[in-house]
Amino acid sequence: MSSAPHDSARGTAGANLLSAVTLLAALCVLLYVMWSRGDLPIGNAELRTVTARGDLAADELNTIEIFEANTPSAVFVTAKSSRFPAEAPPVSSGTGILWDNAGHVVTNYHVVAPGDQYEVQLWNGLSYPADLVGQAPHKDLAVLRVNAPPQSIEPIVLGSSHDLLVGQKVFVIGNPFGYDHTLSTGVVSALNRTMRSPTDHLIRGVIQTDAAINPGNSGGPLLDSAGRLIGVNTQIYSTAALGNQGTAQSAGIGFAIPVDEVVAAVPQLIASGRITRPGLGVGLLDIQGIEGVAVRTVIPDSAADRAGLRGTAEGAFARVRQPNGQIYEVLRTPELLGDVIVAIDTTQVRNRTDAIDALSQYEIGETAVLTVVRGTERLQLPVTLQGL
Repeated sequence: MSSAPHDSARGTAGANLLSAVTLLAALCVLLYVMWSRGDLPIGNAELRTVTARGDLAADELNTIEIFEANTPSAVFVTAKSSRFPAEAPPVSSGTGILWDNAGHVVTNYHVVAPGDQYEVQLWNGLSYPADLVGQAPHKDLAVLRVNAPPQSIEPIVLGSSHDLLVGQKVFVIGNPFGYDHTLSTGVVSALNRTMRSPTDHLIRGVIQTDAAINPGNSGGPLLDSAGRLIGVNTQIYSTAALGNQGTAQSAGIGFAIPVDEVVAAVPQLIASGRITRPGLGVGLLDIQGIEGVAVRTVIPDSAADRAGLRGTAEGAFARVRQPNGQIYEVLRTPELLGDVIVAIDTTQVRNRTDAIDALSQYEIGETAVLTVVRGTERLQLPVTLQGL
């Protein structure tokens, strides 16, 4: 006798049981989710209500006002190179500051130096080409001019830096890691710091802050609690600077070029594209084993030439190739060596950097007394510094 009808009945019953179990499990899950969200008044759980925030604190309102008022004055700057395809990514990027109604943008020299084509993105997200107007590598400053509609230009409000106090609140607006219009806050941590420019010149009077400054903030505004520009963010002190692996990032120590320095520099950059600084009119060279800096060349009719400084004669150096392939020069004929500067007034000069640092403290037209070694003689030569 066939058992097929009985098998069919048992299969139907099993399917119904499985469906019921599945439905029950789904219901249990739904009830648990609703209970965990507080949608079911089960047990001792009680319905919660949202508490009204109330008014923002005065310092919060001040921060918000500063950000909203100054965001239109902070722009995103990208530098590209004509050696690469147009679709290639920028070779450098950072932040810029709308300086005046003519569309001049102040930023760092190291932001624009890698490229020869520039673009500025305004607060409204629209981008426009920009032209390089001037640059001061020894101050890490540069000025662009963006070709944007006049109605979209909102210049920054200028403040002062000579009267800053440690502990004042400061605000940074920029584009760290490409994230546009990011705000960070902090205080003035220290004043009158010194740092090196991309050309190894000293920048004095630098503002130190603990407001977060990261790659992409370079060239952007440092603001006070009145929303005024007090500095141009330029460098950070990071773990990468100590030789650790990884990308340089904020360690709570950032630096800004004081606005008083910027105010003095920008008109010169706009007018002539460069900033004159005091100098001798010589080429200087460090030589291993010699204390002081050698005068390699003297520019004809320069301040150094008029003071009687002597350069190094042709053939004094030999080119040597190191095992790693690098080529450097060594002194081959000492008697052809020119003057070696060992002091500028009372400042000892051990190398080229010392000479640059010493000269940066003078003004154009001032006289500095150079102590030089010429063969076996030690001479003192007054030099009236010229603009370079």
